[in-house]
Amino acid sequence: MPIPPGRYILGPDDATLTIRTRKAGAASKAGHNLRIEVTSWRATLDVGEAPATAEIDLSADARSLRVREGTGGMQTLGDQEKANIEQTIDDDVLAGSAIQFRSRRVVPGPEGTLSVEGDLDLAGSSHPVAFDLAAGDDGRLSGRARIRQTDWGIKPYSALFGTLKVVDEVDVEIDGTLPRT
Repeated sequence: MPIPPGRYILGPDDATLTIRTRKAGAASKAGHNLRIEVTSWRATLDVGEAPATAEIDLSADARSLRVREGTGGMQTLGDQEKANIEQTIDDDVLAGSAIQFRSRRVVPGPEGTLSVEGDLDLAGSSHPVAFDLAAGDDGRLSGRARIRQTDWGIKPYSALFGTLKVVDEVDVEIDGTLPRT
């Protein structure tokens, strides 16, 4: 179903913004695939009367990333390990830099989807990103973009002399319900 015209503001109260990482390397059994939630963010979706007049803007606090789950490791990921990962992201990966996405083009597709192209500012660099958003009849909105950390100058985390590492590509997902303001 197409999204009705209007302004929609999303944040942690109506949607989740998640980053999913995967592990690799000879010692990957020791590591975890992570589900990280962005806990402070805001997105605005402006949908005009004409289908091609939609715009999306999203900003997120890089220091608000919280590890919610670690799967695939030899041991359970405890609270202290989660806190250490969050600290590493804060100190070494993102260093509190601004995270901002602005659409350049939003094109309506079949069954309520929107094909989105825009620029993602991350870790001091800006690069194009494209993804699809799906809107359901019940107001659900979901989408996923796969990005390569190295495109933004981010060196994927590694440990144990490089035998355990985070895969360069991470998935950024949004899932929620469209509120109207």
